Amino acid sequence: MTRVVSVLLSLLLCSAFTGAARAGAIDRALLSLFCAPKAIAGATCKDAKSYPNFRGDRCDVKLSEKRQQGRFVDPGKPLLIVSYGSECEPHATDWGGSVLFEQTGRGYVFRGYQPGMQVDECMIAGQAGGLDVLVCLTGHMGQGFLETAVARVGFKGRARIEMSYDFLLTASDSTGAYTSNVVTCSEQFKYFGLSRLAAGPRPGTVVAQADYADSDTITKACAKGFPIPKDAQDYEIAPGEAFVPNPYVKSGSVLIDIFRRTVTLR
Repeated sequence: MTRVVSVLLSLLLCSAFTGAARAGAIDRALLSLFCAPKAIAGATCKDAKSYPNFRGDRCDVKLSEKRQQGRFVDPGKPLLIVSYGSECEPHATDWGGSVLFEQTGRGYVFRGYQPGMQVDECMIAGQAGGLDVLVCLTGHMGQGFLETAVARVGFKGRARIEMSYDFLLTASDSTGAYTSNVVTCSEQFKYFGLSRLAAGPRPGTVVAQADYADSDTITKACAKGFPIPKDAQDYEIAPGEAFVPNPYVKSGSVLIDIFRRTVTLR
């Protein structure tokens, strides 16, 4: 039988509890949906039930303060998404993910784990078909490359809800690998980094800060028109690539239309 935290959690959400006491009570109520009471310590479940870990280990889930709530699956049942960390998750999934809870009546039902997807930098950016549209700024560091993106979040399923990313704009910063960003001389434009996601000027749009190289910058870099930092000279890059030192990286903002899937540099 599906377990529901009903009256208690609803009361806590609007009661006289304040500060850490209120947050702790809410976290404990949410954790109780997938964790035995004796395994709960603060915001952590020490042995999360049915955790998707193929090694069969006991897995911890520590709830973060970062969370999003909206009508993402059913107009009548808001979904609460809470970021978490877990020692069972590797670097590939950024050591955590999100736990999903669906509001049913006056309570919440556990709807699953989503390793590798956190809602630390997200916002509701409009509506489509009577449902809220969640957009996130994502980031992952691997082998010195920082990959950032603005993505629309998709949802599917009922008893177990799964999340997915639909990437609207991506960027790659290579300074962690080469101490300088790198471009391919055949490309006309390249985004190095995205940050500071915010609401756009109208529903269905978002804005973000962007670091980039335009065609003039790429042309000059490939003509060896920039002084190469001493540290970058120690690295070999592929033929047809060129360094763009940090002082020559341009910055601006981008306006992203979620439904038209257009990106305008401002």
